[in-house]
Amino acid sequence: MQHLEWISVDDLDVAVRVWHPGASRTLVAWHGLARHGGDFAALAHRLGPGWRVLAPDTPGRGLSTWSPRPERDYTYARYAEIARVMLDHFALERAAWLGTSMGGLLGLRLAAEPATASRIERLVLNDIGPELEPAGLEELGDYFSRPHEFSTFQDLAVELRHHYAGFGIADDDTWRRLALESARRLPDGRWSFHYDPDITAQFAHDTPRDLWADWHALRCPAMVIRGADSPLLAATTVARMAETQPGLITLEAAGCGHAPFLDRDSQVEPLRRFLAAEEP
Repeated sequence: MQHLEWISVDDLDVAVRVWHPGASRTLVAWHGLARHGGDFAALAHRLGPGWRVLAPDTPGRGLSTWSPRPERDYTYARYAEIARVMLDHFALERAAWLGTSMGGLLGLRLAAEPATASRIERLVLNDIGPELEPAGLEELGDYFSRPHEFSTFQDLAVELRHHYAGFGIADDDTWRRLALESARRLPDGRWSFHYDPDITAQFAHDTPRDLWADWHALRCPAMVIRGADSPLLAATTVARMAETQPGLITLEAAGCGHAPFLDRDSQVEPLRRFLAAEEP
């Protein structure tokens, strides 16, 4: 991260991590359910100085405010409002959007709704789509509905490495950095992860949405990256997505589950080509 900006939405302070602030092109990169914008550091480095990367920490994660009203603030409707405020803050009429998991569904929502569709120039979904595997969803909901507390930092690092094995991270330094950026001390001296445990309120309070209808409404260029071993996004779903959006660009990331970390050239170079392509 080269710069940190803050935006305010009512009583929420939202941290936005910025790489290459002087670049002429902008990519909004929005993280998954229990992660934060720092996950896109390697991607920003590999994309290089030609791309400004804006990576918010969704409220309840990373450096952003924990909400006293999770039933209001930890929902896609609220995240969409924050996204609009962020685009206005950076004076972006249109921007490319890359979303991992939750961030991808948020981008799809923005790109499908008439009020915001024109602001999404192109859309990249990282291991997410309009139909998700029930077993994978159940496992995700079960994991984050339970508290995770550890006696030592080393215990936290081991658990993080186990749970996020689907990222496909290959080197110990990245895992070490990820653990340092994902940990927080509890009042009793033990350790937990950086996020507010109440972020799972979105499962209880969010309004169900027809994601296939959103996908059919999409009019901007789109790309889907799927972890080859993803428990959440099936290859058959990606094939169906391509049938209804014939221009869809797809990439299967070998050695990854949910979700590719976008930290290697075999993932970033196809993404770079898609972002730089002429819009049809």
